[in-house]
Formats: sequence, structure tokens, C-alpha cells
Amino acid sequence: MRQIMTEIINSHSDMEMVATAPDPLVARDLIKKFNPDVLTLDVEMPRMDGLDFLEKLMRLRPMPVVMVSSLTGKGSEVTLRALELGAIDFVTKPQLGIREGMLAYSEMIAEKVRTAARARI
Repeated sequence: MRQIMTEIINSHSDMEMVATAPDPLVARDLIKKFNPDVLTLDVEMPRMDGLDFLEKLMRLRPMPVVMVSSLTGKGSEVTLRALELGAIDFVTKPQLGIREGMLAYSEMIAEKVRTAARARI
């Protein structure tokens, strides 16, 4: 998923993926190092739940976040909780053919990241 998101973001001339992380603990260090404009965050990650990380992040270092997960369908409890915690938007992973599905939604994903970058947190 990180590779697909990198391809999508880097395919747009006005955006650059500055780093990717396998889990929230690595992400925390990379956020400190790179100070990204927007964070894309998966709900399901090793070592810490994405919602727990989002809650800690917004308390300690508020920034625009777009959630990415198979659990973040419109109206789902996970989506509503992420938005309550401060996420700007969400992208739902396709159930089958994740790579093809995500690439098909490239423009939508890019627009959500652009919108998040303009958010005042």
C-alpha cells in the first residue's frame, strides 16, 4: 500500500511523498524529521492502531491527515471516529484488486491530499 500511495502522490507534479513508514512508531520519527504538510494514515497497522496514533498525533502535533483503510467506508464507525479525532478526509481501499483500484482513484486521492494540505489545523 505504501508503494501504491507513493506512486499516486509522486505522479502529481504539485506533490511529493517525502517518506513512508511501516508502523506508527517509525512514522512518529519521520514526522519529526520531515515535517510533512499532510499525513496519509492507515487504520490497520502493526504495533499501534491507526486511530490510537491519530489521537496521539492530534494531541501532540496536529496536522492534516487523510485516513486510508478498507475499514473507512462512508458512514462507518471507524470513519466517524477518525473524523472526530481530526482527520480531514478518508480513502477507502478497494476490497479486490487493491493496486488497480487505488490507481484508478488516483485523481480523487490526490485531490483529497491537496484539500487536506489547505486545512487549518
